[in-house]
Amino acid sequence: MEEQKIPIEIDNQTAGGVYSNVAVISHSENEFTLDFIFAQPPKGKVNARVITSPSHAKRLLKALQNNIEMFEKKFGAIKEAPEPPKMGIEFSKN
Repeated sequence: MEEQKIPIEIDNQTAGGVYSNVAVISHSENEFTLDFIFAQPPKGKVNARVITSPSHAKRLLKALQNNIEMFEKKFGAIKEAPEPPKMGIEFSKN
């Protein structure tokens, strides 16, 4: 069977990406929610929220694991940062 190609569009703002130094992940029976946050005390801001199915979350995990392995083969082991201090996170809407 011939591989089907799907054209993907991306606007300039999205193509620029956002920086995240904190991720908060939650889930329900039907979905995973990933909040990507830029935290600069005394506050932080959610720059992106991705909501996805459990099966896609699992595929995402595998893809991230594979990419980390490829990165480390090319550039060496990634040094793990120390665990940040535990702090409460409170979401507020503007």
